[in-house]
Amino acid sequence: MDCIFCKIIRKEVPARFLLETKHSISFLDAFPLAQGHALVIPKNHREKIQDLLPDENADLFSLVQHTISKVDKITGATLVAIHNGKDAGQDIPHLHVHLVPRSSGDSAGAIHSMFDSTIHITDDVMSDLQKKLGS
Repeated sequence: MDCIFCKIIRKEVPARFLLETKHSISFLDAFPLAQGHALVIPKNHREKIQDLLPDENADLFSLVQHTISKVDKITGATLVAIHNGKDAGQDIPHLHVHLVPRSSGDSAGAIHSMFDSTIHITDDVMSDLQKKLGS
C-alpha cells in the first residue's frame, strides 16, 4: 500500500512520534498549521471513523484525549478536526485526527469561518432528519 501514514507506522518514512498505544500513534504534523500541530492515527489502515473496529475506536480516541492534554498546554486551546472521507476534505485516505493549538492572531486561519455561512433548514426537514438520525 502506498499510504503515507502506513509508511510512517512501518517506519519507512520518518516522523516525530509522540505517543503510541496498541492500536494508535500520535506524531507531529510534517506540515503544521501551528506549533504543536499533532496527528493521531490508527495503526491499521482505516479510511473513516465508521471503519474502525470497536477496540480501535476506543484506543484511538483515548490517545486523542491523552495527546490533546499535552498539546493543549501549548496555548490552552486546541482545534480538533477530522475530515471523514474525501468529500469532507480528507486528503490522505487514512483516518487522522488533527490537534491544532490555536490562539487569536495565529496563522492557521479563521477559527469560526466554517460556521459563518450556516444554512436555514425548515422545521419539517429538521424533524425528518431527527427521525432518520435518531433511530
